[in-house]
Amino acid sequence: MTAIEHTELKGITIKNMVVTVISTASIVVSVMTAYFGLKNDIREIKSTQETETRINNIRLKMLEGQVTLLQAEITEIKHYKK
Repeated sequence: MTAIEHTELKGITIKNMVVTVISTASIVVSVMTAYFGLKNDIREIKSTQETETRINNIRLKMLEGQVTLLQAEITEIKHYKK
């Protein structure tokens, strides 16, 4: 009697099927691991970019306020000279 691994079904051994299934499962696990790793990296980058955008918006508002004050001072100086 032969071992079950050597039994053939139309030229395909059960051993070959087991190897194929295990190999496929291994590939799927590798792809899913890479996918979730990249997904987490993208989430972190997005969070960082949102933080940088908020900081830049705050800086821009501060600069706009300073420009407005400087324009008011310039206007006062021009009116004072007249």
